[in-house]
Amino acid sequence: MLCGMTLNEPIVFEPLSMQRVWGGRRLEALYHKALPHGVPIGESWELVDRPEAQSVVHRGALRGTTLNELWTGHRKAVFGTAVPDTARFPLLIKLLDARETLSVQVHPPEHLAAALGGEPKTEMWYFLHCDPTSKIYAGLREGVTRNLFEELLRVGRVEDTLHEIPVHAGDAIFIPSGRMHAIGGGNVIAEIQQNSDTTYRVFDWNRTGLDSKPRALHIEESLQSIDFSDFTPTLTHAVGETLVSCPLFEVERWVLDGPRGAVSDGQFGLFLCLEGSVGVCQLTIHPGELILIPACMPDTELVPSAPGATVLRISIPIG
Repeated sequence: MLCGMTLNEPIVFEPLSMQRVWGGRRLEALYHKALPHGVPIGESWELVDRPEAQSVVHRGALRGTTLNELWTGHRKAVFGTAVPDTARFPLLIKLLDARETLSVQVHPPEHLAAALGGEPKTEMWYFLHCDPTSKIYAGLREGVTRNLFEELLRVGRVEDTLHEIPVHAGDAIFIPSGRMHAIGGGNVIAEIQQNSDTTYRVFDWNRTGLDSKPRALHIEESLQSIDFSDFTPTLTHAVGETLVSCPLFEVERWVLDGPRGAVSDGQFGLFLCLEGSVGVCQLTIHPGELILIPACMPDTELVPSAPGATVLRISIPIG
């Protein structure tokens, strides 16, 4: 029960479009997202609970309720009892359209974030669509020292220090805080991350922003945050269905050949449709759509429209 109502369908939130200089229009073409006209959209925030951005329930009896209101006022019914006692929902989920390459950046680690005036951020990427030559940058090339990095930074040759990884649809990678990284152009990505919006840019390919001026860099913060022992990381290799399991979140890839129970008793589940379509109660979700199945709906099943429908299951680890 939730304020006298019985929840009988998943919770669907209204996505929030974010204009970015490196963005494009593929979230509209691929996933039918309702994007603002005439501007590059780099991110669709599918689930967010922050002071500056808030997910709002799109349909059903809870329409108009914010994610923060659910988290603070109805946590047990919606999220269960095995979740952290935080002021805000601890995850942020996005779809990214990188028409151009993003800046080289880093997120501050837990032990430094507060002193640097930011928030720690660990994240993972799942690659939805990739151009034939798509790549990313993650970590350092073997043998790059901090001194060498700073020297090449001064002369605009940061790219020479970065570990480059070709990527294809279906790949995934874990980006812990402290790992220097950049998303290459031509990638459409699902990003699951710690609830944070702190990013330190260390290099931006000498590009100008939407105002035709160079975007701000955060050199000192970046140099303090970069893990200079992080050499040549690899793509994530699934263990069974599990792509990433860390203390902050767990992400699994489910291929549905028939009906499957969505959540365990007392737990909630987030599901992002990747391929095909999936029926959940009276709702059908299509690629690029995210739903939250509340903890108070333990008997809910995911029913594929045809064998092979695929979803990402996102959860917060117990304990």
